[in-house]
Amino acid sequence: MENSKLAVGILLLLSQFSFAQTTSFSLEDAKSYALEHNIAVKNADMDITIAEHQKRETIAMGLPQANITGSFNNFLNLPVQVLDASFFNPNAPAGELVSFRAGTDYSSSATLNVNQLIFNGSYFVGVQLSKKYTEMQANAATLTQEDVLFNVIQTYELAAVSKANVAFMDSIVTLTQNLVEKQQNYLELGLMLQEDMDQLNYGLFSAKQSLTQAKLQYNNALELLKFSMGFPMDQSIEITGDPNKMIESPKIESGDIHSNLSFQLMADQVTLSEFNVKNNKAAYMPTLNGYFQHGYNAYRNEFNFFNSDLDWFSQTSWGLQLNVPILSSGQRYYKTSQAKLALLKNQNSLEQMESSLTMQEIQAKNNLTSARSNYELQQENVRLAQTIYENQVTKQEIGKGNSIVVTQKYNQLVMAQAQLVGSTIELLNAQLALDKLYNNIIKN
Repeated sequence: MENSKLAVGILLLLSQFSFAQTTSFSLEDAKSYALEHNIAVKNADMDITIAEHQKRETIAMGLPQANITGSFNNFLNLPVQVLDASFFNPNAPAGELVSFRAGTDYSSSATLNVNQLIFNGSYFVGVQLSKKYTEMQANAATLTQEDVLFNVIQTYELAAVSKANVAFMDSIVTLTQNLVEKQQNYLELGLMLQEDMDQLNYGLFSAKQSLTQAKLQYNNALELLKFSMGFPMDQSIEITGDPNKMIESPKIESGDIHSNLSFQLMADQVTLSEFNVKNNKAAYMPTLNGYFQHGYNAYRNEFNFFNSDLDWFSQTSWGLQLNVPILSSGQRYYKTSQAKLALLKNQNSLEQMESSLTMQEIQAKNNLTSARSNYELQQENVRLAQTIYENQVTKQEIGKGNSIVVTQKYNQLVMAQAQLVGSTIELLNAQLALDKLYNNIIKN
């Protein structure tokens, strides 16, 4: 019994451990996870399926349509018919009428109807449009994937930079902590003023505060990353990416703006407008439908429709129905005119988007060049500030430094590091913006 309790306890501990374990993600892992689990991507995939079903629905409209209808009637009062009496008796006085109730108390019918569309211009346009619409929906789904991956990459890079910043601030805390511990001995021996010691402790507290802030930024970045990936918010993740390697990895800095997904969607909108014009022009064309009908009718004075000895009367017919548009009092003309104007507007919008993307391309390349230059300068600035700070710490350790100067150099280093963090994020975002412009996010 005791062994059973022990086994259960071990299993509970293991289950808690597995629930609390942290999942590590590289950037590629995070992107793959997002494409599989993000809700927006799932909905976009369902939109493609819906479009495919709509295409099949449209095609089915031109195939034979069959249905069976049935009816049952019970006349509580048979309808009264009136005829001239001479219909029954040639000798009846002129103008004399005879009334009688016609029909039976019960009647029933069953009819098979088959309809077939033979020619309809709007139908053929609709079939073409439905096929094209499926492709358009696929483009829209790709744009959704791009937006999701853009957010994942952006938040992942932010988390990677924040993680590197935590490591840097932690090293500064360790360096400052070691300095304070060493200087404590000088204070106890009376070789150092309490005021100088307080200044060093103030620097240590500032370093710890900066480290706490850096950890907060990192944790918040991880939460944003989980949300953009579609990862459970109640579970923990860790990242393995190095921001320096992300910056150093080969980048594509040229491409064709016409491959931009937003441009392609606008082009799809132009195509939709073209089909709308075709559909309105098709309204001028005649339509032709065929039908086949076969039915049975029964009339009874008693409810005995299931008696096989009594007759059901059959009726069969087929035919064609032609509808030729002649006059709509200008309705079709103005409707077509509106469709043509809508097409011109969308063509103008496409041209405007092309100009806008060209401008964005120039700006994105300029931003990338500026961000890279600023990043390289800030890297050198941090290396220089760190060397100055470490030298000042060394002087303080051997009694040749000044605690106030140490604090000043520390503040200088922290400011330089903050500027490096900002320039790193700026550079990564600039490259990411150019990748999105050229549709390289999906390609990569």
